[in-house]
Amino acid sequence: MSTILDQIADRTRLRVAELKEKTPLAALTRAAENARTPHDFGAAFANGSDNIIAEVKLASPSEGDIAPQLDPLKVAADYLANGAAALSILTEPHYFKGDLRYLEGVRAANPGAKLLMKDFVVDEYQLFQARAHGADAVLILLAMYEPKQAQSLYAQALNLGLTALVEVHDEAELELAAKLGAKLIGINNRNLKTMKVSLDASERLAALAPRSARLISESGIKTSADLKRLSALGYRGFLIGTHFMKTGHPGNALHKLLRGPE
Repeated sequence: MSTILDQIADRTRLRVAELKEKTPLAALTRAAENARTPHDFGAAFANGSDNIIAEVKLASPSEGDIAPQLDPLKVAADYLANGAAALSILTEPHYFKGDLRYLEGVRAANPGAKLLMKDFVVDEYQLFQARAHGADAVLILLAMYEPKQAQSLYAQALNLGLTALVEVHDEAELELAAKLGAKLIGINNRNLKTMKVSLDASERLAALAPRSARLISESGIKTSADLKRLSALGYRGFLIGTHFMKTGHPGNALHKLLRGPE
């Protein structure tokens, strides 16, 4: 029985095949070569620990519609105005209602922002897309790959000047991330097979992570107490989307989280 991740990967392969028909890799490569030089995404987590990757997320498989009424460009601007260290922009269209146009628009409006293209990378074509459309970083989601493909995509991302946020959710994937030499590792608190969320994943895996990597905790973080607890375990950043977007006022929600309890 296929998981939701399998279904997303299959649909993404179809999407990429269609995109290649419209824009061949050679043309996309030229666009990537002419794009601006990416920012050092990892630098957002060099100092302190309350570094938030605020996510622009209109929908998800687990939640359905989250905030389809919100303007992604305005959400991004509000996040940055309220202290986001970086932004995650969903570009997967079917399950998350994302779009590459959102990434392009946020980049054009915020040239200095550090941007992650949040998608399900199944082909190097998408890495060239990220570079061409203004991303500084891409997600390398290890649950989707055999080790050889993970190595290939990771190396290609670095060759393009992109930062790879290598996402793991168990010990075996963390071991592979270490073998890749990942400098930025995201621990996903959501089990991508069951879709259940628990901060136990971040708590369990922190001590096993390579010391040379900066750790990001992803999903399920809602309170300043969560930030404090995970920061004490060595996390330098936190990727948060659904919690902010569901309020209808994502920038305000970010501000309240960073301010802490009154």
